[in-house]
Amino acid sequence: VSDLRPSALPGSLDISRSMFDLRSPPHRFMKRYDSVSSVPSSTSSRKDSQGSNRSLDTITLSGDERDFGRLNVKLCYVSSVEQIWITVLHCKDLTWPSSCGENPRICVKGILTLPKPVHFKSSAKEGCNDIEFMETFVFAIKLQSLQAVRLVFKIQTQTPRKKTIGECSLALRELSSQESNHWLDISPPSK
Repeated sequence: VSDLRPSALPGSLDISRSMFDLRSPPHRFMKRYDSVSSVPSSTSSRKDSQGSNRSLDTITLSGDERDFGRLNVKLCYVSSVEQIWITVLHCKDLTWPSSCGENPRICVKGILTLPKPVHFKSSAKEGCNDIEFMETFVFAIKLQSLQAVRLVFKIQTQTPRKKTIGECSLALRELSSQESNHWLDISPPSK
């Protein structure tokens, strides 16, 4: 936390009193703010309520920068039988529009973007902060076909009506017999 007392910033004697005083005229407030912008960025982080350092410009996000949640999946390719194993594990910190109600039923729809797309869908669960799916889907597809495609996930509400509320995707270039764990950032559905 930067020390804004007069001794810390010579020449800005009343900065600690007036910088965040919103009653002062706007031009005065902006002048004070500008004078602090020269403080090195290393001093512009504070401890949040959990005690970790976060940059001040990451505390408030708006619009498309907002966090829509994350999806946790595991992937594995069993080459002996030419099968891809896709396990949908968790959906964390998911947000949905208020029009969907307080606890809509939510499912994850997956699409392998092959020339003839392969679709699958998890069972619907009640919407909450941490939705646990723990469902595995197995498809017999040649590895060469999979390495040029993406695995797309659409997060959908089932109630009160079917609606895609977010999506994320993953390239399958590096599939292997070693199970890989992925946390995917969910973004707003594309138009």
